[in-house]
Amino acid sequence: MTAKVIRIDGADACRDGLRTAAEVVEAGGLVAFPTETVYGIACRASRAAIARLDEVKGRDTKKHYTLHIGRNDDYRAYVPKVDPRVGNLVRRAWPGPLTLVFELHPVELSRQKGQMGDETFEILYKNGSIGIRCPDHPAATTLLQLVRGPVVAPSANPPGCDPATDADQVIAQLGERLDIILDGGPCKYRKNSTVARVGRQGVEVLREGVYSQMDLQPMATMTFLFVCTGNTCRSAMAEGLFRAHLAKKIGCSVDELARKGYKVHSAGTMDSVGVPASDGAITACRLKGVDITGHRSRPLTRSLIEASDVVFCMAWAHYEQVRFLSPDGQAKCSLLAHDVEIPDPVGQPQECFNKCADMIQAAVAARIGELDI
Repeated sequence: MTAKVIRIDGADACRDGLRTAAEVVEAGGLVAFPTETVYGIACRASRAAIARLDEVKGRDTKKHYTLHIGRNDDYRAYVPKVDPRVGNLVRRAWPGPLTLVFELHPVELSRQKGQMGDETFEILYKNGSIGIRCPDHPAATTLLQLVRGPVVAPSANPPGCDPATDADQVIAQLGERLDIILDGGPCKYRKNSTVARVGRQGVEVLREGVYSQMDLQPMATMTFLFVCTGNTCRSAMAEGLFRAHLAKKIGCSVDELARKGYKVHSAGTMDSVGVPASDGAITACRLKGVDITGHRSRPLTRSLIEASDVVFCMAWAHYEQVRFLSPDGQAKCSLLAHDVEIPDPVGQPQECFNKCADMIQAAVAARIGELDI
């Protein structure tokens, strides 16, 4: 029996067609639908429906399909904990042509299995991981939101054929093996999504598609900014000490932080450019095994604030300046030592710089301890 073709063109009738398609998927049927990359086959995550999908795709039953979601945050129901870099990647790249393979800790896997049951868990998870995609196409978004329960969706093509990029190709290749084909016209990219594994070691592209490794790296980066007045003492020390503690925590060298997806900067509320760190700050950091001799001051700007994910200030005056330059920056800004100001050691003896460095180091250690990395 030939699949029913429903044209998706933005008319009110389309909503009814999408509801019908969602009901078919819920009942165990197979529905081809458009995404921004290629057409996919929506299938309910149940053994009976997956068995039929395996037959259509000619696929090894041991292979797993990718979960598709209609909203960015829906992944949290399947991956309860991610580090900040992965959270940034999800926020910046989804919805979009990117499939992410999330690695879960055994404790998290056990919890997920208990929540969703053996059948669904065994369909979605493989070797301690789950693949998830959030497509960027209105028909896909609506369909996935309407279906109650998880949906997997491989590309719409039989064995040995390229993925379909328009409805006519789906009809020609699979028209007699599907229940409904949603015709949304040609796909935007006409190529597969990029598949990337994300975990403690960062982002690893498993299959290049629309995005390359170079495209993904900036999206999966966590940027920290430290602010003081002149950017030659407190924030300079904080930047150096934070780099050292962060590198130790994730098990890499300071020079590898950027490649691992972490950037650390500092700036001052004064318009000071290119001034080295003060002798007192350099000495205080050297006593802790941290070299900041290469530091040069830079002024705090709105663009620098907005490019950062977390902003730590030394005093409330710096916090107010951040808020003045970027009202939206307030949500990601706080004092480094929580509600305690770190006093300015400028003009004071070396002992004051050393005590300031002690205070900064303790605050940095506490802040890094709060991060899910």
